[in-house]
Amino acid sequence: MLRDRGVEHDVWLTPRGGEPPRDPHTYDAVMVFGGAMHVDQEAQHPWLAPEKALLRELVEGGTPLLGVCLGSQLLAEAAGGTARRAPRPEIGWQQVEVTDQGARDPLLAPLAPSFEAFQWHSYEFTPPPGASALARSDVCPQGFRLGNAVGIQFHAEVTQADAEAWIDDYRSDEDAVRSGVDPDALRTRTRLSIAAWNELGRALCGRFLDGISGGFAPT
Repeated sequence: MLRDRGVEHDVWLTPRGGEPPRDPHTYDAVMVFGGAMHVDQEAQHPWLAPEKALLRELVEGGTPLLGVCLGSQLLAEAAGGTARRAPRPEIGWQQVEVTDQGARDPLLAPLAPSFEAFQWHSYEFTPPPGASALARSDVCPQGFRLGNAVGIQFHAEVTQADAEAWIDDYRSDEDAVRSGVDPDALRTRTRLSIAAWNELGRALCGRFLDGISGGFAPT
């Protein structure tokens, strides 16, 4: 979607260290994605603390932000919310309900009243103070908005190659093993559902890009 829109974008892999491609405060918008680590593992992953600090500055500065999975948890913490272990992992295709606030939000309104999402997480966020709760599953919150900042717990960005790589490597995730993931069943289901899911993800990304220039006021 970024390429189709002609959007110039940089990629910064913070776990690998190094300086950002340019001053993060100068971007028109920032997307923050996921990882196998957890939001509270700052001792094992020292880059988490400065990333949270940067996100706090971007939130305060009003930069449009989209956080996905771990990115949503980092964003929630940066904005004054919390992130913690969820009651149980959500791995695979799960039902997500759009809230009344979500049904009026320009990013998630087209997904109301509910949709099935690809998930792979064992932590959850609690929305920051003053945030709108946009969506939730039976397990945990799935979306929030605080001004120009939006966090989504589900993986709207996942491709078939990504999903199959995660499934092939599921034994490296202790929570996936403990929760009894059936890799063959999940792989089959994903191959049936991924094309429609990618269209949903592209459309969601497009609405985020529309909001950068058009504003994020609820409909």
